[in-house]
Amino acid sequence: MIRGVWTVAKRELRGYFDQPTAYVLIVAFLSITLYLAFRTMYAAGVASLRPIFDLLPVLFAVFVPAATMRTLAEERRSRTLEWLLAQPLTETQVVLGKFFGDWLFVMLALAGTLPTAVGVLLVSDADLGIAVAQYIGAGLLAAQFVALGLWASSFSRNQITAFIVAAAVAFGLYLIGLPIVQIGLPPVIAGALARLSVLSHFENVARGVVDLRDVVYFLSTTGLFLFMSLGAVLRDRLSLGRAEWRRMRLGLGVVSLLVIMVNLLGSYLRGRIDLTAGNLYTLEDGTRDLLGNLDDLVQVRLFASAELPPEFQLQLRDVRDLLADMQAASEGSLVVTAVDPDEDEAASEEASQLGIFPVEFNVLRDDQFEVRRGFYGLAVTYADESDVTPVISRTDDLEFRLASAIYNMTTTESPGVSFIQGFGSKTSGEISGLAETLGDRYDIGTIDIAGDSADAIDPDSTEVLVLAGPTEQLDSMAVQRVRDYVDAGGSALMLMEPIRLDPQSPTPIPVSSGLETLLEERGISLSERMVLDLASSERVNAGRQGIFQLIQNYPLWPIALPASDHATINGLNALAIAWASGLEIQDSVTVQALWQTSEAGALHAVGGAIFPDQEWDVPEEELGVRTLAAAVTPGEGDARGRLVVVGDATFTEPQYTQRYPGNLAFLANAIDWLARDEALIRIRSKDRTPPNLVFESDVIRNVLKWGNLIGVPLLFVLAGALRVSGRRRRAKARWGEIVV
Repeated sequence: MIRGVWTVAKRELRGYFDQPTAYVLIVAFLSITLYLAFRTMYAAGVASLRPIFDLLPVLFAVFVPAATMRTLAEERRSRTLEWLLAQPLTETQVVLGKFFGDWLFVMLALAGTLPTAVGVLLVSDADLGIAVAQYIGAGLLAAQFVALGLWASSFSRNQITAFIVAAAVAFGLYLIGLPIVQIGLPPVIAGALARLSVLSHFENVARGVVDLRDVVYFLSTTGLFLFMSLGAVLRDRLSLGRAEWRRMRLGLGVVSLLVIMVNLLGSYLRGRIDLTAGNLYTLEDGTRDLLGNLDDLVQVRLFASAELPPEFQLQLRDVRDLLADMQAASEGSLVVTAVDPDEDEAASEEASQLGIFPVEFNVLRDDQFEVRRGFYGLAVTYADESDVTPVISRTDDLEFRLASAIYNMTTTESPGVSFIQGFGSKTSGEISGLAETLGDRYDIGTIDIAGDSADAIDPDSTEVLVLAGPTEQLDSMAVQRVRDYVDAGGSALMLMEPIRLDPQSPTPIPVSSGLETLLEERGISLSERMVLDLASSERVNAGRQGIFQLIQNYPLWPIALPASDHATINGLNALAIAWASGLEIQDSVTVQALWQTSEAGALHAVGGAIFPDQEWDVPEEELGVRTLAAAVTPGEGDARGRLVVVGDATFTEPQYTQRYPGNLAFLANAIDWLARDEALIRIRSKDRTPPNLVFESDVIRNVLKWGNLIGVPLLFVLAGALRVSGRRRRAKARWGEIVV
């Protein structure tokens, strides 16, 4: 059986590469794919292969039918199918052999993107596990579309007809998963189409998780199309009036129904492999420990309407999976229930009492939009306490929010976090989202340390002291109080602003906080110049040129990169800062760098120009890695407290925390670490945004881009020229031997 299948597969694959058409298809596929991928990757500056795989369903919907349209249609037209079936081969072996030969051809074409993948992985911190999952998903998608193309080619002698049918069905499987198509359908039908669409299943695998439901979908639909192809081949050999043909038709109907039912009910299947490097879609050990140690029942109620729009329905799958995983980890201590308030009056009343109200959304009915309402929230309750999420807007931080809520309810301790007031410093209320990120686990307040009348800072009531960007110099008494607090074992988060901008000019002005000596005693000194990064920085609007807005990198707004595996940054990819001062580490034993620039970092004089559109001419010998944040851990026998020092406080402002969620996560992680409360740091730090694509030089950037855009297709062109010309020479040689 296997030998026959492999014989047909080799014949099919060889047939592709003996014709110039195959090379034209591959070159066209790679040229379009790589051009659009590099355009997106370089423009967005992200180290991710998603630009390739986001396009793949659409490109495969054209490329695969074009490749497979000749598979059986040409055999029928040239009447070689009868000759092939006359060999010691069964119809099943022929169909499977054709399938594997076509699938191998498509995978060889897809292999042309591997140099791009390897290049991105080598020059960045892109996630290898996600890339592996994406290629697994691409292989499953290719198998489904190849089986579809084989079926379309099995019932016609016309290749064009086979191409049109296969492409139409492939696009149909893609389009039924788009919200713009589902929005005008009843929720039940829209949900069913989403489960049968290739889009949702492929996107789930492409994010880095190989889920059993997605694997079952691709394998079952592939098997269905192969069975339909086999039926088309057998049709020519079986009499339409015989019992065998009737049994074949009945079997095809039963298999089709089973495939549809399995995928519609696929939500009940469990099992997945998380290939992401940080296990982004797997419960963290901290969550498992928290849930496993519960000594009383905690309830989670999910309020979700059946008539939610498609975009919520797809997200709801992740929510249900997370809740199921948490319930299993709790060993019965976490009780999860899901209700539909639209169908249960008691559930609707309970949701209202908890503060969960319906959200409004539009649906398309009779060619016009109607406003509908639906519930989509959850509540965690323990004893008389409750934590409510009225609307689930995102799922990437849902594990942390649930674990944090459970932790807060089942723990009575509330460490004190005190923000100093005055000296131009920010208070906790001025840092948007910090209170929500920290939850109710801390007693957050302010403390006055200025002048002679202020009391000493008590380490017993203030676990963490926060100095958030003082823009005025602290008086000597305030500095002494901070010193005494740290020497007594207190921990401090110091967000320094050694440089501030004059809003009138704007001109950078140096600022002395008075804490410089204290930091130098702990092994850190602040640079008096601003840090810039020529390779990793934020993009800003540099003004208008004619009718166009000019967008370009602004090196004085670096996007910092992780410098170590410290707990405060583990799992985070970037920290966006602005007009920051560099840190110089003088004691590498107790001080550990947290964030740093790329190799293209440098220092910029405070009195220099800071306009985005200026020339940034930095001598190559001045370029290098610059430290932007560091943590101080006292050595053995040192009674002083921990420190986290950042050469910037601007990163806490809303324009940065909203665009870069890692900014706020790092700030909260630093407070947790300083308070020695590290149970939830790893959970919070699940940053699903891809890292930045940073190049050490323009040479590497251009080699990666043009080497793939030009070099890879050119290799296929050369291979095709050698193969096709060699085939002609071999044929002439054989004919010459026959004539002689």
